[in-house]
Amino acid sequence: MSSEPSGRRSAGNAWRWALAGLIVVVALAVAVWPRGEDEPQAPQSSPVSSGVSDDLRAAARLPDCPTGAANGSGPLAGITVECLANGRSLDLAAALAGKPALLNLWAYWCAPCAQELPYLQQYAQRAGNAITVLTVHSDPDEAKALSRLRGLDVRLPGVLDADARVRTAVGAPAVLPISVLVRADGSVADVVVRAFDGVDDIADTVAGKLGVAA
Repeated sequence: MSSEPSGRRSAGNAWRWALAGLIVVVALAVAVWPRGEDEPQAPQSSPVSSGVSDDLRAAARLPDCPTGAANGSGPLAGITVECLANGRSLDLAAALAGKPALLNLWAYWCAPCAQELPYLQQYAQRAGNAITVLTVHSDPDEAKALSRLRGLDVRLPGVLDADARVRTAVGAPAVLPISVLVRADGSVADVVVRAFDGVDDIADTVAGKLGVAA
């Protein structure tokens, strides 16, 4: 059996190496080639919807949530909640900063809360701009919160705290209703673990803890 001449073997090997190099170059060019505008793009993630319609929000007729200083402090700092009036997110401590506040933690299924909420609205009307009265729905069902407020004819600014982070932040027990009295500097003056029995009860409690007369 005759062997292949060495010159021919060398030429064949050189040709194979050249072909392999060409393949690598083509592959790299394809990898870095700019994509055309008509080329299909990766699907974009859609914003998560709360499932609450604009009609339901409009029917509740809630006022917009408060806006305060650029930065907030105290135990509520860093807590983001959703405004029931429009579904927008807000930094709770920043929204309350600069004015005393009464945060009322409630839920649509809470009977004492339903009795107390109208008193809170009357108190807010009496107190005017001296204090922020904000309802905090401590349950993830936003639609039922809006329906409940509409049924009670309560139109206070309110937020959704689906994970009860406000209650946790102030060290309150897992009961409702709870009212958190917050000073203008963001510190907590008191946590009231009971339902108010009237407008005068709210006014007297707030005056004693926050010094706000109404």
